[in-house]
Amino acid sequence: MDDASQVLKFIRPGGIPTALLIIIIAWGLVQLLHKIGEQLGNRMVDRRLATNQIVTILRFMLYIGAFAAAVPVVFALTKEMMIALGGTIAVTIGFALKDLAASIIAGITLLVDKPFQVGDRVSFDGHYGEIVSIGLRSVRLATLDDNLVTIPNNKFLNESVSSGNAGQLHMLIQQDFYIGIDQDLETAKRIAQEAITSCPYAYLERPWSVLVNEVIHEQYISLRLRTKVYVMDVRNEKLLESDVTERVVSGFAAAGIGRPAILYREAPATAAADGAAAVGDSAPQGSSPSRRRTGSVAPAGTAKASPRRPARND
Repeated sequence: MDDASQVLKFIRPGGIPTALLIIIIAWGLVQLLHKIGEQLGNRMVDRRLATNQIVTILRFMLYIGAFAAAVPVVFALTKEMMIALGGTIAVTIGFALKDLAASIIAGITLLVDKPFQVGDRVSFDGHYGEIVSIGLRSVRLATLDDNLVTIPNNKFLNESVSSGNAGQLHMLIQQDFYIGIDQDLETAKRIAQEAITSCPYAYLERPWSVLVNEVIHEQYISLRLRTKVYVMDVRNEKLLESDVTERVVSGFAAAGIGRPAILYREAPATAAADGAAAVGDSAPQGSSPSRRRTGSVAPAGTAKASPRRPARND
């Protein structure tokens, strides 16, 4: 009870409204900064990722500045107060805010180490999408089906994360197309090359390729054509995939290129003759070949003549 009264003695009730006002102003500035960053990113597409990175750093500075400004207003930071709070509040806050403190430190680490940035396409823990914000406590990821996933910052310190574009606007897109092994491979490859080079979303200043492999797909022996091309803007990822797929499918249909299927082979004539001879050699010894009866068959529609009897002389 004495410790609690000593702690309350250092609280300034009159400073609470001021501290709340500081927090509200900081929150409003963060929201305004976020909107300004979005507008600048839409106007300057080539500098969108750099703008998002600057906005993220400024948000961190606003959060830390608001906290540093609000604490002295509410608490009288004297030497006696630090001693009183050292044994009471420090332990309580340490246990209560352990995960939060770890997330804040992890957020600062993410800004310094930069495994990904705002605007990157990231795969993490079964989720894939675009990083929309890096906050003090968590990272928000927008999936391609428009779901917002919130991930604590400290998760990224212990698990692997994959960034598709690593701070760049363009990203490599890989697609697979399968055809039968008896189809015209040269024509199919030409169609795939034309599909990616004529796509309006492709960034052809980076290397592109069409690779061919023989694989087993859906229990069929198939030829796999794998296209690799960079998309000009990561936000057009699915548009590029759809456009290339349409061009390849229509090209295969026009050229008569079929999908993988089960193939049946006909045995050569010599192999069939050898098989028949082997069957004949395996017949039991001592058995005579079956006799065939020969005779003529009357054509259809004719009657068979009957023998005549000799005439009687009376």
